[in-house]
Amino acid sequence: MFMIKNVSKFLFGDSSKESIIEVPQGQLYLVRPLSVKGYSELIFKDAAASIRRTGQEFQYQLVIQRAYEEGEEELLAEEEGDATGEGLSLETDEKSFLLDQGLQFRSDIRETGEKVFAWTDLSGDTGDLFEFVCDRSIQPATIAAFERAALACQYERKYRRSGEDATEEDLQEFEFEEESIPSASPIIDHALTESAKFNMAPQKDAGKDKQTALPGAAKPKEGELLVAVSAELHFFDFTTGEFVLQERSAIATVTDIGGWNYWLQISSEDKEWLGQPVVAEINPVFNFEFLSFIFNHYSEDGSAYSWLLRFKDQNALEKFQESLMQGLWEHLNQIKWAKSKDTEREYVLEAFQDLTMEDSESAEAEEEEEEEEEEEESAGERSEHYDTDESEDDVLEKDEDGNVNSQLAVGYKHDRSFVVRGSKIGVFKHTPDNHLQFSTNISKVQTPKGKLFKPTKVMLHAEDRNLVLQNKEDPNSLYRMDLEYGKVVDEWKVHDDIPVTNFVPETKFSQMTGEQTFVGHSKNALFRIDPRLADQKLVDSELKQYVSKNDFSAAATTEKGYLAVASNKGDIRMFDRLGINAKTHIPALGDPIIGLDVSADGRWLLATTRTYLLLIDALQKEGKNEGKLGFEKSFAKDAKPQPRRLALTPSHVAQFQHETKAPISFTPAKFNASLDKEETTIVTATGPFIVTWSVKKLLGGRKDPYSIKRYAEDVVADNFKFGSDKNLIVALPNEVDMVARQALRRPTRESIATPVRRSTARRSYLSRNDIVNSPY
Repeated sequence: MFMIKNVSKFLFGDSSKESIIEVPQGQLYLVRPLSVKGYSELIFKDAAASIRRTGQEFQYQLVIQRAYEEGEEELLAEEEGDATGEGLSLETDEKSFLLDQGLQFRSDIRETGEKVFAWTDLSGDTGDLFEFVCDRSIQPATIAAFERAALACQYERKYRRSGEDATEEDLQEFEFEEESIPSASPIIDHALTESAKFNMAPQKDAGKDKQTALPGAAKPKEGELLVAVSAELHFFDFTTGEFVLQERSAIATVTDIGGWNYWLQISSEDKEWLGQPVVAEINPVFNFEFLSFIFNHYSEDGSAYSWLLRFKDQNALEKFQESLMQGLWEHLNQIKWAKSKDTEREYVLEAFQDLTMEDSESAEAEEEEEEEEEEEESAGERSEHYDTDESEDDVLEKDEDGNVNSQLAVGYKHDRSFVVRGSKIGVFKHTPDNHLQFSTNISKVQTPKGKLFKPTKVMLHAEDRNLVLQNKEDPNSLYRMDLEYGKVVDEWKVHDDIPVTNFVPETKFSQMTGEQTFVGHSKNALFRIDPRLADQKLVDSELKQYVSKNDFSAAATTEKGYLAVASNKGDIRMFDRLGINAKTHIPALGDPIIGLDVSADGRWLLATTRTYLLLIDALQKEGKNEGKLGFEKSFAKDAKPQPRRLALTPSHVAQFQHETKAPISFTPAKFNASLDKEETTIVTATGPFIVTWSVKKLLGGRKDPYSIKRYAEDVVADNFKFGSDKNLIVALPNEVDMVARQALRRPTRESIATPVRRSTARRSYLSRNDIVNSPY
């Protein structure tokens, strides 16, 4: 009866509203299972479904309305000779159907996850029906409510009385039972689709949807052939969100063209389909369970496209994978693949395989879990609050010298965030209702001698009372800003001969305490910095310098003070203390690591490269050191930790780059941080997209563990509010935002393509008066 009452609220609530209920996004198909006219026809590729009142009592319509992308309506009008757009008929934009029992309206959620409404085409041939395929972001509860509303409307039409008191049994009369709804896009291979989370267009339609060969870089004339294997070739179509079969018998080759460079070419008997260098940007993903390889190809103008190769057997896929990864690894590391250890080669191959599915939860259990999460989040959901008098004049587009926001430091001890903008620092207060409120502005960052500078790195320190700053013009020194006074009060000379590349807290949460020391590193040395020392601040007894060029790039500490250090070579070292050799050395995949984070307990390492993240389990599961972390004891030679490579799917990469015309480039990824809660979520950003991964879903083997939100501008820095994974703080070039994590959505064509100017949180700006006149 609960659902009936909800439906009654829709039907018998505000009668002034024309629309009763709506599903905002989907596609409309006309399906003809028995017709010679063709199996299916896409009517509206973007549409909304709604149930509307009519001018007559007890009469309702099912309405499917086409949604236009920006400018599309005007373009179509011009093509039809009507520049005003007024000549477009309603029939081309909207289809309506009287909600009668003869319509045989029903819904279904397929095994692939597609949610579908279907009803009979009363003017068509036997078996013809319309199908509205809902966007994947539509929740099952919305589907059920929509169907129940349709049943109640049919009840009212037949019995000419209000459905307010209709029972479940009353509505059962209008339920149309059918074994299954024919698919508007029959799946070529259900198992492959379920694994890779994409749709395959029908093979019989592939001919008309074949992609022309895409121009890429010029194909090398000579080279040593490493592998040549036969495979099916599929192309990802942006408009339908499907992989379409292009060639049943393509030949994929990998060639060594010299100078640590390798070439991927895909051809058939009559066509050169595509070719490109083997580089990290191809974003390779292998799935052995379904014999597939998905990757990105780039045309000469930089546009990205997603392709899939499906091999006839595992042996063919293994041969291809070994050769492709050899080429990629040698290109990145400039070391022969054969000279690396067997364990390191296995590590590389496993890192680029698809995440392993586990039987930890059934789909039903996962769905219930997600619903619980949504209920929990919605309990604390806040309404939107905006300044009603905001105008363009109130927003600082950029300083006169062209400065924009560049860095973000989120407070642990006090609810403050600090945003660097040129030689200024904006201070923002975290309000109790999870908004950001501009507090004040530090208008001049300058050395104790009065020289203005732009901080290139910042770190909160000593119970958030200090901000440690670095000036790129003086890499051997650091500066202490006293936040109570809002000015730099100390210059710390670290060492005359050792520059500071990076610095991190002594322990994960040491900024919550009065701890004075912290950890620093150069390209080739690790050391402790103690500001209390009389002269140079580097602690000589805890200096570890390397003879070989390690090119250290990032570091992070655990709650106990264990240290992880990564490099531009792509490897990671794990220490239980400074001044000694690493306990564990994790080999490189080859891509430079630009960011590093560690869970508080030291169990998980999170490394960021430009195009993917690595999640590494540091706990030893067997052997004499079972139960110990890699920080404490070395892993056995044949038991290196298994990396989990977190990347956007190649199809999403292609869509992202299709929208933004810019390559994927992640900001340093971070775990949420809390004194009393485990890490549950990962956040990073690329271009205008904020991306979060659910750690629980990753460890459970889920194929779709990430969510996104698109802004109108590129994200320059991001982090979680301390103590929670529910709120994210985002710095854009000219704005700062606190956004609820629940505002992020699964990637869809709409969520990828649609930038937002507003969010679920109030946005904070630095006004011209704040920047110019406000004292700290």
